[in-house]
Amino acid sequence: MTRKRLRLYAVLAGLAALGLAAGLVLTAFNDNLVFFYSPTDLKTKSAPFERQLRIGGLVEPGSVARDGTSIAFKVSDGNNAVEVKYVGPLPDLFREGQGVVAEGVLKRDGSFHASSVLAKHDERYMPPEVAAALKKSGHWQEGAEKAPVAAVKP
Repeated sequence: MTRKRLRLYAVLAGLAALGLAAGLVLTAFNDNLVFFYSPTDLKTKSAPFERQLRIGGLVEPGSVARDGTSIAFKVSDGNNAVEVKYVGPLPDLFREGQGVVAEGVLKRDGSFHASSVLAKHDERYMPPEVAAALKKSGHWQEGAEKAPVAAVKP
């Protein structure tokens, strides 16, 4: 083998290894992406089934049903609602009418099976995605983000 041919094989092997490494990194990155959808987005856009995603909105009043450790409730953005099924303990601040973000998978029957549920933590906070979805649907309460914080007296 000549030096030229040996160098060519080394360069080709290096390019193949680099391509393989880039492919593995992109595949791993794609598997870790979790997109946010509002209930209206789930109805109007083609959201992927059986893939990890997040939904957010307000828990519909009167929609929470508990059956042992299993909880079913509806998340709404004012226009549409999605039924969420969750098994496990809910956050202490979870209640009807409050903002919530659920992470899980959308099933083919239209229900959402959550693996985790996050509730807003005080009167002024709402996840940015949920606030944007509520503003877009026209159900945003102006001034909710500027609510005064109560002073604590010693």
